[in-house]
Amino acid sequence: MDNKILAEDLKTRFLRYAAVDTQSNPNTVNEMHPSTIIQLDLIHMLENELIELGLKDIEVDEHGILIAHLPSNVENVPCIGLMAHVDTADAVKGNGVKPQVIEFYEGGDITLKSGLVIKEKDNEQLKQYIGQTLITSDGTTLLGADDKAGVSEIMSAIKLLINDNSIKHGEIEIIFTCDEETGCGMDVFLYDKLHCKYCFTVDGGTRYEIEKECFNASHADITFTGKSYHTGDARGRLVNALTLVGKYISSIPQAESPEATDGRFGFYCPLSMEGSLEKATLGVFMRDFDLEQLKRREKVLVTLGSTLEVLYPGAEVKVAIRNQYYNMVEVSNKSPKVIDSIFEAGKRLGLPLFDSIIRGGTDGARMANESGIPCPNLFTGGHNFHSLSEWAALPAMVDSTNLLVEIIKIGAEK
Repeated sequence: MDNKILAEDLKTRFLRYAAVDTQSNPNTVNEMHPSTIIQLDLIHMLENELIELGLKDIEVDEHGILIAHLPSNVENVPCIGLMAHVDTADAVKGNGVKPQVIEFYEGGDITLKSGLVIKEKDNEQLKQYIGQTLITSDGTTLLGADDKAGVSEIMSAIKLLINDNSIKHGEIEIIFTCDEETGCGMDVFLYDKLHCKYCFTVDGGTRYEIEKECFNASHADITFTGKSYHTGDARGRLVNALTLVGKYISSIPQAESPEATDGRFGFYCPLSMEGSLEKATLGVFMRDFDLEQLKRREKVLVTLGSTLEVLYPGAEVKVAIRNQYYNMVEVSNKSPKVIDSIFEAGKRLGLPLFDSIIRGGTDGARMANESGIPCPNLFTGGHNFHSLSEWAALPAMVDSTNLLVEIIKIGAEK
């Protein structure tokens, strides 16, 4: 497919998908999968589009997981998986997205309709897209490039493969998931249904970055129970659960917070809080590339709870920790040819790919951890995820789609 035609296909798809409400809800993940029914709207839209493209082997389960297969047109080559998620984060408003297209970026700051400014000095990548097409929201919501850009790139790649019979490929397994942003989407994934021997998530950001390593991740649900008395008669008897939460958060090292760390440094992040004088709850997640450092942080949170119980007689602090995913690098390292195929594809296309690390995780990390299937992450061209200043670069989306197709070609050669 000509790059101009591909760019138009990607733009049209992305604008269509971004306008569909799919924001997930971490507060309902223990009650329902997917955590919001609206995610199914995009899943079923994608199902119908795949049917229109001619695919017959498509399944959508009750949890909103879509798995489809494009049959191989060559023999004896392994099945390749392509995966992306349809939900958007709840960090800022993510429903009612109104995508805005800048057909010819002239450089400098970008002022959105809301008055919010995407500043060039804070977005160094903007400089490479002068004269090219960018997509933003109107500034009242996030954009949803995480990961509707990835969804668009997979769909455009599949269309390209179907329309060009000269491209040799093995079986392609297409996987679209819900609730990636909550960290719980893969809790209900049926791994025994997979055909693929290796997989690629298309859920990265900056143009040309390739990621085979991610955080180890765990989450702490902390419950503070105090003792309620009338405030006029509380001396020596009242234990305020909200005071306990405040003391607890202030004891977490500020130097080990997301806003104080980068690179390979991990962190704690208080994420949600609610309660009253008698009972309060706090959610904290922990991230680190080093598993031992993650375990240290888990012990710190447990110890903080015990310390508060000593300092405030009558208080009760319960810390429940659950693992979310582990660093996928060990699985990636066992299959170096998978990573090699990415960089070989980039070389053939003249794309200056580079290694990076994910200061976060993907559904691919869960897949790697739980099934042993290597699942490196490819760039989408999105930036400033989970924020009102999110933007995506159409030229990078074109590059990502072409990279997918070239990887698939290489897979058919091996």
